[in-house]
Amino acid sequence: MTTLDSPATIDVAHHFVAVNGTTLHYVRAGDAGSPVLLVHGFPETWWAFHRLIPLLARRHRVFAVDLRGFGDSAPAEDGFSSAVAAEDLHQLIAGLGVGPVHLVGQDIAGGTVFRLAAAHPEVVASLTGIEMGLAGFGLEAFADVTHGGSWHIGVLTAPHIPGMLLTGREQAFLGEWAFPAMTAVPGAVGDDDIAEFARTYARPGAWRGAVGLYTSMLAEGDELRALATASPLRMPTLAVGGFGGPFTQVTLDAVSAAPARSVLLEGVGHYVAMEAPDALAEAMLPFLADVDAG
Repeated sequence: MTTLDSPATIDVAHHFVAVNGTTLHYVRAGDAGSPVLLVHGFPETWWAFHRLIPLLARRHRVFAVDLRGFGDSAPAEDGFSSAVAAEDLHQLIAGLGVGPVHLVGQDIAGGTVFRLAAAHPEVVASLTGIEMGLAGFGLEAFADVTHGGSWHIGVLTAPHIPGMLLTGREQAFLGEWAFPAMTAVPGAVGDDDIAEFARTYARPGAWRGAVGLYTSMLAEGDELRALATASPLRMPTLAVGGFGGPFTQVTLDAVSAAPARSVLLEGVGHYVAMEAPDALAEAMLPFLADVDAG
């Protein structure tokens, strides 16, 4: 166990583990109950869940991972993709000996968690999507700036451009655009949070994780549609929406054998776990309890 410097002290243990040719960092909390694996999006790390973790850990063993190329995990290499990330998580679950897990994915982690759940349903007890979409099911539209999409997707998928434009500007990018642009709850993402995210995005090569996931998103639509047709999700699913409204529910319904349970949180932006951790826990805990009892 290694303790890392963080802007606040929370009751988690930090670990590093070698899997799939890389080293992943994850935190753990809780001593009893079924396991929950939290998977962040962009521009995030495990820290996106730091307010949610203590609420879930009262009833569950909680693991929050830094994906390859993010946070304090090893940097990603060229060719990193959602498929690689899914296998990383598959091997992480096996190495920890905790499957099946309640899998929770947020934002651009959608492709990763869907691949894991579809290809290895034996290690996934349930899937919760938070403000999450999938390529092939409408997510690509967010790259279309002519119809309200975001410029940052093009930047992150252009060779060498993220390092050129964002290196040395991590604090400004995160604190002046990324989080303010998609947060609805004032003060939900504070200076200490921005500093923690910026700390790891300032590492050499730290944008390559995001580059890999967004590049995947623009290329994997046909593959994910085929996977959903061949292996629709049969575990229980929960869709949690903030300012994306029912988009997550529509996505999960399209790739699942049965409709998702859905919760829409009013007045909450994109970063649900940071903006409304109590409401998110109130949505998740009964769902997880029902799955465990089922």
